[in-house]
Amino acid sequence: MSEDPESVSAPDASGITPDRLLHTGGSDRPSAEDLVLASGRDVTPETLEWARRKLADEGRSALDRQLP
Repeated sequence: MSEDPESVSAPDASGITPDRLLHTGGSDRPSAEDLVLASGRDVTPETLEWARRKLADEGRSALDRQLP
């Protein structure tokens, strides 16, 4: 595992993922965490499962609909 803190998308000590680690670019595959955060919800096991289902059903458009 790399020692570079930007090499992984991990929450900081406060439990919040820094903006520089989130990705929403057109070529990226959004994660369930990205979708939960874009929807304004807290990251919990339940919201992550919701996001996984949405991404499986709708693909990237699930995230695109959450962003302005």
